[in-house]
Amino acid sequence: MAKTAHPDRYSTVAILLHWLIAAMIVTNVGYAWYANGLHGLEKIPPLQIHKSIGISILLLTLARLAWRLVNRPPPMPADLKPWERLLARTVHVLFYVVMIGLPLTGWAMVSASPTIKIYPINFFGYGHWPAIQALSSLPHDQMKQAHGTFETAHGLLAKLIVYLLIPLHIAGALKHQFIDKDNDLARMLPFLRGLGGGAKT
Repeated sequence: MAKTAHPDRYSTVAILLHWLIAAMIVTNVGYAWYANGLHGLEKIPPLQIHKSIGISILLLTLARLAWRLVNRPPPMPADLKPWERLLARTVHVLFYVVMIGLPLTGWAMVSASPTIKIYPINFFGYGHWPAIQALSSLPHDQMKQAHGTFETAHGLLAKLIVYLLIPLHIAGALKHQFIDKDNDLARMLPFLRGLGGGAKT
């Protein structure tokens, strides 16, 4: 028999930010893979969109974190095992680390590249997003070293979110919905509002 639905839901703002950021992350991974298969100047347009989406993810994640600090999220289901609580908290913290760290390392990586002077970050065609001056003004050898360091960090964070965090997050949500049957997934799905209780605005 299914367990009783948890009465608390995430707020409308939290739900909106969650799914908007999630969609942007998936889209940006696609743009990165697509651009990696291109060569020369044909890589510039998709990479510019990739950078713009990355900056948007950074700004929206900071907004989401600020909202979370002011508006407490609903508690975890009371029947979660200790290891499930620890895993959920760890994955959640790592998501924030990556959602902030990925755009920052990407921003630093392109700032520490000579091409930033030729192809500045074009934010969705509406204007230039500034480079990090401390990196873009480095001597050539130091700039090259910094670029390599941030490129490595960016790649590692991308692998972390694509190959570990997203699969764990999806697996956990599916486990709650179809194995535990506690309707925990409904707390973050706007179209399942009736299963998870009333959403706060």
